Amino acid sequence: MEMRDYMDLLELQLHIKEGVAEAFPGRYWVKAEIASWSPRSNGHCYLSLTQSRGGRPVAEARAMIWKWNYPTLKSFFEEKTGQPLQAGITVLVRVQVSFSELYGISLFIDDIDPAFTLGEKALERKRSIERLTAGGYMEMQKELALPEIPYRLAVITSKTAAGYGDFRNHLLNNPDGYVFRLDLLEALMQGEQAPASIISALLEAGGKEYDAVLILRGGGSELDLACFDDYELAVAIATCPVPVVTAIGHDRDVHIADMVANTSVKTPTALADLFLDALRAQDALLDHLCTRLGSAANRLVNREELSLKGLDAQIGRSIQRRLGEMERRVQEAYARIRLALSRKMGAQENTLQRVAGRIVRGMSGKYTQVAGRKDAILHRLRVAASARVSQEISAVALKEARIRATDPRNILSLGYVLVTGKDHQVLKTVEKVSVGDRIGVRFSDGALQARVDEIYSERMDNNKIHIA
Repeated sequence: MEMRDYMDLLELQLHIKEGVAEAFPGRYWVKAEIASWSPRSNGHCYLSLTQSRGGRPVAEARAMIWKWNYPTLKSFFEEKTGQPLQAGITVLVRVQVSFSELYGISLFIDDIDPAFTLGEKALERKRSIERLTAGGYMEMQKELALPEIPYRLAVITSKTAAGYGDFRNHLLNNPDGYVFRLDLLEALMQGEQAPASIISALLEAGGKEYDAVLILRGGGSELDLACFDDYELAVAIATCPVPVVTAIGHDRDVHIADMVANTSVKTPTALADLFLDALRAQDALLDHLCTRLGSAANRLVNREELSLKGLDAQIGRSIQRRLGEMERRVQEAYARIRLALSRKMGAQENTLQRVAGRIVRGMSGKYTQVAGRKDAILHRLRVAASARVSQEISAVALKEARIRATDPRNILSLGYVLVTGKDHQVLKTVEKVSVGDRIGVRFSDGALQARVDEIYSERMDNNKIHIA
């Protein structure tokens, strides 16, 4: 077997370490993005630095800040930039390259340039906010009002997102039984293609009749959520004709998409509650209105009942007065007729006596002969007078019967009724009645109130006259 020259791993690592030390003897400024950030209880802070191109990582290295440098660097960076030193931001750090036989290449950070970080993501975000503010985009969505009763909702998210499932379950399986129409518009929710994908979904939603468009994305790293600071996406949200509600990331995250949206919440449950609360508020308002309407209706009915009772009493008194007046007139007419007949009979009796006297005086010689004739004439006169009196009495009785026949109480006792309209006048034709009018109906033994449901005219609906 041929023997080969070789070295063991430690020897190789020591050669590499020596070469690294010779190649990188000093400290170097390096631009990189903090992929992960892990302060430890021992005071040191461990980082992972990365670089990406086209959305894909092309370089990665471990880095470390010693505990005697970490508090100073962190405080200095946060004071100058106004943001925490954390994962997801691009930094310019001064590093010393070190190689360990056990851990390989490591970068020890001893300084950081906050101005550079501001010049990257933070400055880019700041410039986007300034452009949006100058263009009037920050307030556009705020001018739109969410409907009082939202029903048709478009959700822009990934179908497999856990947050979407929680939101859908909380909204559609609500204990109040409220119903919503929920349409999913799928889009990429991270990466370089995400803004264009979300914009496309927004354009689709804006062309349909939705009450609100929801952009839903659960938590993730700063890199995952960086797409929601995109300027073009913010403009698309601001100019959407439908109110846009966002629920993106964690509670601590505030993205430009949240700033330009109509409303922003942080959790799927809060997003669902936003719409459930809107319907609960309308339910409470309807209950309040129903209570007020019921109270108003009861007051109106009570007032109308009191009014109708008063009118019924007035009608009763009016009828009694009219009947008393008619009876008084009948009695007066009867007395006048009897008096007139009595006077007439007295006059005829006097005339008869005078005629008889003249006859007696003119024919005294012939009294005996005509005595019988006188008695006959007197008898006939009495009979005629009696017949005339009987005739007049019959005429009076007939008039009295007619008057009594027209007495409203007698008419009501025959099964007829007296109907009064809303102006409390007796109705004699259906022309003065409208559907929905309240009418009074008086019988011989009482009265009632009714509401008109239908009206039939003898002229127009002759075949319906007897419909009950």
